[in-house]
Amino acid sequence: MSEFPVLVNGTWRPALELRGSFHALDPATGEEIPGDYPISGAADAEEAVRAGRKAALDMMSLSPDVVAAFLEDYAALIEGRAPRLAAMAVRETGLALEPRLLSVEIPRTVFQLRQAAACARERSWRRAVIDTKADIRSILGPLGGAVAVFGPNNFPFAYNAAAGTDFASALAAGNPVIAKAHPLHPGTTRLLAETAWDALLRSGLPRSAVQLLYHVGPDDGFRLVSHPLIGASSFTGGRPGGLALKAAADRAGKPIYVETSSVNPVVLLPGALRASSGEIAAELFASCTLGAGQFCTQPGVIVLLDDAAGGSFFEDLKARFLASGPGQLLGKTVRDGMESAIEAMSAAGAEIVAGGRRIEGSGFRFENTLLRVPASRFLKTPEPLQQEAFGAVSLGILAATEAEILAVAEELEGNLTGSVYSAPDGSDDALYARLAPILRTKVGRLLNDKVPTGVTVTAAMVHGGPFPATGHPGFTSVGYPAAMTRFAALHGYDRVRPERLPAELRDKNPTGAMWRMIDGGWTRGDA
Repeated sequence: MSEFPVLVNGTWRPALELRGSFHALDPATGEEIPGDYPISGAADAEEAVRAGRKAALDMMSLSPDVVAAFLEDYAALIEGRAPRLAAMAVRETGLALEPRLLSVEIPRTVFQLRQAAACARERSWRRAVIDTKADIRSILGPLGGAVAVFGPNNFPFAYNAAAGTDFASALAAGNPVIAKAHPLHPGTTRLLAETAWDALLRSGLPRSAVQLLYHVGPDDGFRLVSHPLIGASSFTGGRPGGLALKAAADRAGKPIYVETSSVNPVVLLPGALRASSGEIAAELFASCTLGAGQFCTQPGVIVLLDDAAGGSFFEDLKARFLASGPGQLLGKTVRDGMESAIEAMSAAGAEIVAGGRRIEGSGFRFENTLLRVPASRFLKTPEPLQQEAFGAVSLGILAATEAEILAVAEELEGNLTGSVYSAPDGSDDALYARLAPILRTKVGRLLNDKVPTGVTVTAAMVHGGPFPATGHPGFTSVGYPAAMTRFAALHGYDRVRPERLPAELRDKNPTGAMWRMIDGGWTRGDA
């Protein structure tokens, strides 16, 4: 069977310099799903980048309304094709049709597209600044090249390279996109790209505003993110691959935004466990095992005091892990990664108290796993004991004193989230006051009395964090308009003739609703 065509330079065509092909697998059975997908060579990436550069220049003269209309039309088409799209995703990922895909993830995806479109239309995200006395003006604008989006395995829609948050953000900021599908769900990405193509043809955007490659070899991926004509790249996935791409882009001076790993520590203060141990155990267990633990916000580290309340709580949590059944994993690489992480933690002194084994047979499953380690041991070798397993694997760190809880927090790497449960009567407030400043520097989103799973798409959401959770602590991949600013450059204009300025920097407000800073004050008025 011939390979599915790639979408490059405004045409669906066979891949060039074919490096091979691959199949998607049904994770429930381990069987191949019919359909060959090409591994593109350097020629495809080169043509896509050059076509993206031309499209980027063409898009600089387009009204943001054109991009917004495309995103809105695309969202509507996804809704109309949702049953077919979801059926493909079920086959390729093993995720539940309901409620996960049809009632949760596809609605989130179209909401993101529409939110990005609304911000593009309103234009305040561009942060226009006008100094009328000096006649100097500045604004956030497009990068002048395509954005290469490397999608993850766990969100076939909301983070898909051809539809998800990075895709929407890059386009809403005025940039073309080169989508690099994840090999665990190429068919879902193909159907999304075909849907985007249908919207593109009636949008007024350049035909190369959306391009699709299914897979590339490592060296070709490095060349893609470091190409002189690429605008920027984004990557969501495992740490080794993300850091390798980041290193290549950094050497070339090219922007890249990576989300690589996070163990999302949950710290349980003593008063909280004395007040509501059972409720917290139930809530935390559900969070640890949600979606078989295949969430970037899964609680991989649990820190608590090893006193009577802490010991009782941990036994309760252990019992819940022991009584649970394994969830469906996305693929073999996820299962193998879980095994590797558990082996490394065990070698560093952690004890497996529940689970720890793969489920033999068809498909890919693994026992829900809980480990424990004394804080004193963790503090001796913290690095191997805080690696993301990307599955239902959590490590309990039991501290002998409150001082050890604070010391553990100091040794944490950068994470997407950090949660603290504390007593409602204020008995934990003094400890919280010492802990929070430490944890604040270690996480992007700080939570109180709440598990970290569940990311609400709101303008205030922060889905980012210090390295190595992401490559830069100043950005978020969720929430508009903030997510769009990753894919923008700061453009300055010094005594440029009024008719040559972007509409957003001319004296008259182009929409009447756009916020601009004029002579030191934010206003919707004219200059």
